[in-house]
Amino acid sequence: MADRPADDPSTWATGRLLSTAARLVEHAWDAHLGQWGLNHAGFAVLWMLTGGPRSQRELARAMQVEDQTMSRVLERLERHGHVSRARSTVDRRRVEVSVTDVGRTALAEAGDGQAAERVVGDAVPDLPQLRAGLVAMVTDLSARRWPEEG
Repeated sequence: MADRPADDPSTWATGRLLSTAARLVEHAWDAHLGQWGLNHAGFAVLWMLTGGPRSQRELARAMQVEDQTMSRVLERLERHGHVSRARSTVDRRRVEVSVTDVGRTALAEAGDGQAAERVVGDAVPDLPQLRAGLVAMVTDLSARRWPEEG
């Protein structure tokens, strides 16, 4: 390994490989989503809202980000007409976020069946195997970071 150049990814630590791959995939996915005024975070929020309105805090927890980060994501989505926010009729302190018709259309078009697979599918030899490994990693690391409260 000592005779390989430092810019050879096969010599990188696993953490660096994952970080770099995630960043590159995010850029490719964001380029695709940009056609609808979306980015990866906004797309995920729209997807979560298809089940009905949720609070900013619920969305932040589900996305595993801070409330302030979610606030910025929601501001962008609202500017593009993808979501609306309104005070809850049950609890006036709670602001409920809902997906709009514009947001539903953007979600359907941007996320059509194989969109993500087209973005990264040709870059890996076995996409199903990669997906299985990523699901296992996200599940395990999420449980470690946010253990169930009980």
